[in-house]
Amino acid sequence: MSQSQSVHPSWNKDTHPQAVIAWALAKYDTDLIMTSGFNLNGVVLIDMAVNAGYRGKVLFVDTGYHFRETLETRDALTEHFPELEFLSLSAHRPDDQMYQKDPNKCCELRKVIPLQEKLNELAPKALLSARSHDQSDTRKDLRFIELAEPQSKINPLIYWDRERLERYTKERNLPINPLYWDGFLSIGCGPCTRAVRPGEHSRAGRWAGTGKTECGLWTSSGI
Repeated sequence: MSQSQSVHPSWNKDTHPQAVIAWALAKYDTDLIMTSGFNLNGVVLIDMAVNAGYRGKVLFVDTGYHFRETLETRDALTEHFPELEFLSLSAHRPDDQMYQKDPNKCCELRKVIPLQEKLNELAPKALLSARSHDQSDTRKDLRFIELAEPQSKINPLIYWDRERLERYTKERNLPINPLYWDGFLSIGCGPCTRAVRPGEHSRAGRWAGTGKTECGLWTSSGI
């Protein structure tokens, strides 16, 4: 039996993500928090969380290398969801272009550490994550719930594919990063993100050609 099933045996691929969010809110209340890079999945998760009653913080790590469109999407979402508190974190590092010689260290210093420091300060017991199975091979085995210390991870969108996510955003008229419609299916820092080519998974444009697949925020060495 998986962790998700042991927590809630009736959950399966037909379980609506909002039901998972509602469960998380009932269990963790103000000890639940969100992080987001404002990609397609993230925008859907924010909207569903608000609909389920979430009124907490949304943490965004501004690395200094984000696309202008990403920052504009953050601002549009801040206006669209006034009931939430959007917090932009920063490592306040100079433009050292570390991504060229050591992208792992760059992500650690500019993304993982600033977020980890804020989480240490806030000390939530659980995090809402927008990850899904179809994003990459490294995420294909995600469960609804990953029980862990110091924070468990709640993954309501694991079974939703891009078609369903896109349909939801259009039905709800949600602000989406315009780069998405230009083929940037997963959008990170400008120097390390390209548009996805036909037949590639949605995260293939991140750190292309380096062998790197995750920034570190959701790995065992991250949060």
